[in-house]
Amino acid sequence: MHDYPAGRFAVWATAWLSGRSSYDKALDALLGETAHRVVGLPGTTEAVPLGWALSALRGLGERRLRLVLPVPGDVRGLPAAPGLAPLALESGQAAVGERLALVPEELGPEAVSWTAVPLVGVPAAAPPVEGTLRSVSGQLDLAVGDAARTLATLDLARWNPEVPALLAGLARTTSAPGLPPDHDPLALSVLGRAQRLAKVLDLAMADAPGAAVTHTQAAARDEALRPLAQAVREATVASYNWVPR
Repeated sequence: MHDYPAGRFAVWATAWLSGRSSYDKALDALLGETAHRVVGLPGTTEAVPLGWALSALRGLGERRLRLVLPVPGDVRGLPAAPGLAPLALESGQAAVGERLALVPEELGPEAVSWTAVPLVGVPAAAPPVEGTLRSVSGQLDLAVGDAARTLATLDLARWNPEVPALLAGLARTTSAPGLPPDHDPLALSVLGRAQRLAKVLDLAMADAPGAAVTHTQAAARDEALRPLAQAVREATVASYNWVPR
């Protein structure tokens, strides 16, 4: 299952900044059993605990943070702060506010290092236009159907037999855990599906050892999965960035 520390940070920091969560509850949800340290936080000269970042956000007057999932050729949502884009592209994720951005680097299953990038004085980037939860859910359905048909034609089951079983099980309702209790149930459901589809993408893109996969087959597979990958990315962002109206 794909993990997005920047998504969890964005959603819980926003809940804390908007008064929907206490500081302790937000911090407990973010830390879990993992060690987190932040470098580059304004006013600090060394790595500090993650809780300092939550306090700094309020002190800076932040109101909310958004998850950004940049990919090569599409870094919408990232302000033009020096060094931010390469850092976020390498990580594949960033939590972005108006005055501070934080980029995680997972050092293993038990440690995450965050780099804080000040945004004061940097022109604000317009956040990417996010579809509604219902629209991104519908886009997931369409992308899954198209990909499943193409992958069946390519006989992907011979390459990786786990993929068809995962696709067949998508009808079951699953919810992503670990988000604020007032988070929209549809957002939780959409995120749960997106996380499972991310696993499908990982398995489908990995050529099984010894599998007879031609260049033409691999190219057709990649082309079939591209819309699904985009739909998963957009659904993930919309789910984490949902806030009560």
